[in-house]
Amino acid sequence: MPLVDMPLEKLLTYTGKNPRPDDHDAYWERALKEMHSIDPKVELKKAAFQTPFAECYDLFWTGVGGARIHAKFVKPKQTLSAKSPAIAQFHGYSGNAGEWHGLLNQAARGYYIASMDCRGQGGSSEDAGSVKGTTHHGHIIRGLDDPNPDKMLFRNIFLDTAQLCRILMDMPEIDEKRVGAMGGSQGGALTLAAAALEPRVARAASTFPFLCDYQRVWEMDLAKDAYGELKTYFRHFDPQHKREKEIFTKLGYIDIQYLAPRIKGEVLMGVGLIDTICPPSTQFAAYNKMTCKKRYELFPDFGHEGLPGFGDIVYEFMGGL
Repeated sequence: MPLVDMPLEKLLTYTGKNPRPDDHDAYWERALKEMHSIDPKVELKKAAFQTPFAECYDLFWTGVGGARIHAKFVKPKQTLSAKSPAIAQFHGYSGNAGEWHGLLNQAARGYYIASMDCRGQGGSSEDAGSVKGTTHHGHIIRGLDDPNPDKMLFRNIFLDTAQLCRILMDMPEIDEKRVGAMGGSQGGALTLAAAALEPRVARAASTFPFLCDYQRVWEMDLAKDAYGELKTYFRHFDPQHKREKEIFTKLGYIDIQYLAPRIKGEVLMGVGLIDTICPPSTQFAAYNKMTCKKRYELFPDFGHEGLPGFGDIVYEFMGGL
């Protein structure tokens, strides 16, 4: 196996490099209090796409900052019990909720499933900042220069994930104790954020999670591709790195590794050991901070790509809801 990061024995003990803000817990408690104060004004609209065994809806709700957030929501027509499991699904960076057919395998076994559009990215959710429509990319650094760290965009996206899980849990046909989350890359990070900020999430399947240990990414010279905006930011706004510690510390608010200890549900993580997009050490920085029941599946010769068989493993894992 080519070595692009630490050997496995070091990965299993690595605890991260990016600094943690001193008020990290207070930051997220304040954020959750804001989220809990919002009337989400949930709205369901029947979609044009329908199937014989499931009903498809566009789900809308109001998130922090007044943004209307969208998810594709599928209800099975036949369920195994009066209250059924549900899954919140999250997409990769700059993507969208995906096509309806990709949600039907869960509906076919009687699960409800909602796939969220991240605000301002490739789907229909609003970015309630200064513009309507998509900002597509650059969300790691969005709000980084605002004196108020509450303005960081990923704070709001993380809260959207928890709010979606709460909305599912509040539906009378869904068992609030049997709600899971899953996704890959950015979706893998958002899966862990959802499980951390809504600790009732029972199972979380995270594939090569993004948004972990930013300083480690930088020091590995991998601030490119998905993390490329880190390099762009320094080149344009701090070319001599005089504010380096301040910047990485502020990014610590939206670093998944520091939310990971909040997770109470069971976690499954899939890792490609030659991933140069989201390096394995950054993923294990989060994994090693979890105190919940957890396990990982390793793919030694794979990077940030499809992990053969892992989709089936996730499907079976979610069957435990």
